Amino acid sequence: MSLNAVLSRIDADIDTSTDRLKDLLRIQSISTDPAYKAQCRAAAEWLVAQLTELGAEASIRETPGHPMVVGHTNGTGRHVLFYGHYDVQPVDPLHLWARDPFDPAIEDGADGKVIRGRGASDDKGQLMTFVEACRAWKAERGDLPNVTFLFEGEEESGSPSLVPFLKDNTEELKADIALICDTGLFAEDTPAIVTMLRGLVGEEITVHGPSKDLHSGLYGGVSMNPIRVLTRILGGLHDDEGRVQVPHFYDAVPELPEQLRAQWEALGFDAHRFLEGVGLKSPAGERDRTALEQLWSRPTAEINGIWGGYTGAGFKTVLPAEAHAKVSFRLVGQQNPHEIREHFRKWVEAQLPEDCTVEFHAHGASPASQMAIGDPAFESARRALSDEWPHDAAYVGGGGSIPIAGYFKTHLEMDSMLIGFGKDDDQIHSPNEKYDMKSFHRGIRSWARILDAIG
Repeated sequence: MSLNAVLSRIDADIDTSTDRLKDLLRIQSISTDPAYKAQCRAAAEWLVAQLTELGAEASIRETPGHPMVVGHTNGTGRHVLFYGHYDVQPVDPLHLWARDPFDPAIEDGADGKVIRGRGASDDKGQLMTFVEACRAWKAERGDLPNVTFLFEGEEESGSPSLVPFLKDNTEELKADIALICDTGLFAEDTPAIVTMLRGLVGEEITVHGPSKDLHSGLYGGVSMNPIRVLTRILGGLHDDEGRVQVPHFYDAVPELPEQLRAQWEALGFDAHRFLEGVGLKSPAGERDRTALEQLWSRPTAEINGIWGGYTGAGFKTVLPAEAHAKVSFRLVGQQNPHEIREHFRKWVEAQLPEDCTVEFHAHGASPASQMAIGDPAFESARRALSDEWPHDAAYVGGGGSIPIAGYFKTHLEMDSMLIGFGKDDDQIHSPNEKYDMKSFHRGIRSWARILDAIG
């Protein structure tokens, strides 16, 4: 049976596919709130029923937290692992929603019809594009591709059970390649495959000075002020060209391959328009790098918060005993997060005056992920996406961090293709979350094309 028959089936069944998505969206699977534990299990059970209906061997797998859903088909061809998550963010503040967040509805949006409700884009709508593609495949071809399904119920609360589960079930979950549908389009009609994700290091700093807060009239000028010390150090974190000044910071940072550079330039990214939307004008990173390089393939150092002394109403002339800051680093290439943390700490310590000490508190460390796009599956998937959408698909970078891709690389020894159909205006994690119906419909068709191309 041809791919065209599968695509026609998807088109004919889009209304019933949408009804199934609505059923899943009605389940209040908020993972971070213990009050919704039963709802999270209900979502897992619903998905097991859907996979079983498709002919997969599916079951709930218990964890210390919310359950995993694992399913296997008996298909032939290249073995893929598809990952998605069924849990959602809390809906607060509820009064900002235009409708009940768990009563999904089709509405008119800026670019056509949308489905609105919590989880519509992150990640239930995205997850269901793949499930519905498999459903149409089975209906027309009588069998399924060689797929392992892995649906998580704790992604929105930090995935505490995920790594132990991967370690305990490594042989069962291993596949040739992973497919992750938790990303978005590059532009309105331009699909993307994310091939690099930045890692993350978080660090909290406390500079200690005098033994207690001091009166600035009695001690000002003669006593070292920790805020003065901390702001001087952090003020030197970047030079005038936007480069990070921590020693050895760039040692393991690769240059962008020319193939990707050419693709990125062809995307026609408008940095001025991008920044204008948040009240800014000019890129502030390394001056010799394009805006997309700054966002996707270059490391960063950012001060996320700084405080100390008196910050209440009115005024208090105090010299504080300590000053605090939170600093994060986005990592690329082979930058080692633990080495970056140590280099930063030594850099800070070397700049302390005699009367000050420093205390550090770590807030997580994960390396960057870079996919091996030399695998023929990547180019096959890119061509398949290009056949479905008005503009050719592009390999892009991800400015943020998606730990699951790194976990698959580390624990299952496989690369991931991150392909999603969300949009920047989907308002994920915010009131009035939505998913474009065009993304849902074309997303289903896209996965059918990809399965046909790489299977």
